[in-house]
Amino acid sequence: MQTKGKILVTGGTGFIGSHTTVELQQAGYEVVIIDNLSNSNRDVVDGIERITGVRPHFVEGDCTDMATLRQLFDTHPGIKGIINFAASKAVGESVEKPILYYRNNLNILLNLLDLMPVYGVEAFVFSSSCTVYGEPDQNPITEAAPIKKATSPYGATKQISEGIIADVIRSGSPIKAVLLRYFTPIGAHPRAEIGELPNGVPQNLVPFLTQTAIGIRNELSIFGDDYNTPDGSCIRDFIYVVDLAKAHVKALDRMLQGHNAEALETFNIGTGQGLSVLQLVDAFEQATGVKVPHRIVGRREGDIEQIWADPARANQVLGWHAEADISDVMRSAWRWQQRLRERGLM
Repeated sequence: MQTKGKILVTGGTGFIGSHTTVELQQAGYEVVIIDNLSNSNRDVVDGIERITGVRPHFVEGDCTDMATLRQLFDTHPGIKGIINFAASKAVGESVEKPILYYRNNLNILLNLLDLMPVYGVEAFVFSSSCTVYGEPDQNPITEAAPIKKATSPYGATKQISEGIIADVIRSGSPIKAVLLRYFTPIGAHPRAEIGELPNGVPQNLVPFLTQTAIGIRNELSIFGDDYNTPDGSCIRDFIYVVDLAKAHVKALDRMLQGHNAEALETFNIGTGQGLSVLQLVDAFEQATGVKVPHRIVGRREGDIEQIWADPARANQVLGWHAEADISDVMRSAWRWQQRLRERGLM
């Protein structure tokens, strides 16, 4: 079958990577996944196949190892683009383990950028983050907002990575890159075949919330109720993971399908609406009818008070829009948690 091209998805069995693999395959791309399974499960590949009817190529390996990457490119020739999700990604953990975050996240990026020209890979989509903006002066935030001092080592690795990509392109490397600055991805695929499945105690809000709702965790901790926000809890732009995944397909299409993309482009990927953590808990309870035991604890180091996107550039240039309703998103997360219980996983 003729495809639109072969794409390497690093970290492709992870939360965002797996949903993006689904959207890529449904858009006609052939996908090769590499993942070291440090925060995911190989069963995700089965879930992707159940949704799409196509099994992506899967390589268990670590992108910090150059020999592993060379073997992958030799075994799967003709890769046209890379979407890089492979990274350590928890804000709180990064404050505790900064060396781990700098070593892992930056070495992966350097290895991929080094090999792209060698193997003729044309397009690179980088999984960046709104944390590059630090604590913003005003919201909603546009791509033109200043890059301020990162509030965590995780955010710093995203800032440094963006600078590295810009420098590599400025040096004349024959590649194009799109930086997608995500806001806060949540939810699960509507088929409940894939979703967020962290190993151990979840670092992210929604899986901890759903695990609390189903009785795995005793209660959800809300980190601070004394912020300068209407209800005192942090405000985020919660973006449905399937909507987010579709933005990657748009970015690749732009670089590979002759849309005259500039060598380096940046887009905010969010809904344009801010919701507080307490509002999100309420939205879950309203959508599902399930109560979530929670209590207020002290602020967490590295957290930004409030941030939400101005997604106008992605809307206009990429032709991408966030479409999902928050109630549907919360129901999708709950269905996924229930499916995990049915499968005896959690």
